[in-house]
Amino acid sequence: MKILSVNAGSSSLKFTLFEMPEEKEVISGVFERIGIDNSFYTIKLNGEKIKKETTLNNHKEAFEILVKELLDNNIIKDLQEIKGIGHRIVQGGAFFKESAIATEENIKIVEELSTLAPLHNPAAVVGIKAAQETFKTAIQTLAFDTAFHQTIEPANYLYPVPYEWYTKYKIRRYGAHGTSHKYVALRVNEILGRVDTKIITCHIGNGASISAVKNGICINTSMGLTPNAGLMMGTRCGDIDATIVTYIIKQTKMSADEIENILNKKSGLLGISETSSDSRDIEDGIERGDEKCILAQEMYERRIVDFIARYYVELGGCDAIVFTAGVGERSPKTREDILKKLAVLGIKVDSERNNVRSKEALITTDDSKVPAYVIPTNEELMIASDTYNLIK
Repeated sequence: MKILSVNAGSSSLKFTLFEMPEEKEVISGVFERIGIDNSFYTIKLNGEKIKKETTLNNHKEAFEILVKELLDNNIIKDLQEIKGIGHRIVQGGAFFKESAIATEENIKIVEELSTLAPLHNPAAVVGIKAAQETFKTAIQTLAFDTAFHQTIEPANYLYPVPYEWYTKYKIRRYGAHGTSHKYVALRVNEILGRVDTKIITCHIGNGASISAVKNGICINTSMGLTPNAGLMMGTRCGDIDATIVTYIIKQTKMSADEIENILNKKSGLLGISETSSDSRDIEDGIERGDEKCILAQEMYERRIVDFIARYYVELGGCDAIVFTAGVGERSPKTREDILKKLAVLGIKVDSERNNVRSKEALITTDDSKVPAYVIPTNEELMIASDTYNLIK
């Protein structure tokens, strides 16, 4: 069965086509600068990456070009071969504990939740409607970044603010990157050969979050009401003293929107280093002896260590730590620094094993009390798997 995984942004459309249940990736690609000048797309097929420039006025045109590529490359002979299309949705609130069929009612809920994900949910809805117009017989599904975290108990998802804020305004921890956390947690359980496990999953990219997973169930996660919570990130501050916001507003006369923009887009690694939000640039700065890059990296790592240590205690131990996403998969230095800071837990990093990028690997010594792994995430496959299970 052919299943298409889709991640629609405001001006982009990422896709991967799988043959299920074999989990075979057939073709993948991304359409970029949709609705903007100089639009183009790239496709990856049979190990070859091809870039093509074209006019992309909207997401429907992107889907129409995708159909043409599927037909021209003899991947399908008829549109009806695409049985399901799974759409990544950033914010599902407390409404969705698992992936769901894209009914009119469910799409409406996704639209209503746009206040919590103003950049992501509206773009996803545009993608869903464009897919429905193009693939008329395919069953559309919704895969929520927040769903995996809906097993978290109130003591962990509520904030210590007036309870009315929760009942009236739905102020609570929703988390993010759930599809990724779920995928790597399932994979490490396969490696361990067990399901009765205590796992700490670290999705460390430009956006980053850490989750505590017990017996395959998420019991806590670092992101909150929005993605700007928990860890220090590329451009996001993560957890800070809430009064900083009102203090800076009074001192500078900036608006709440201006402050929000700074805390989301001009803070984190970028804010402290005053150089870049990219971990690779920060590491280059460290090599040059740039003191602000050194400080930014140290702050970044300490906050990751804080959450791992916190979840180690909450879980009552740990059977494995998993690193995934951009930095987690591709930065041996960051991983080694973090694991060395956790040596008090009996964790021993193996520098030789750790010298890997974007490859599944055990990166601790054989006598380490807690093994640590690099597991490349595959959110697209997780979405395809959920879609397949919903429609088979």
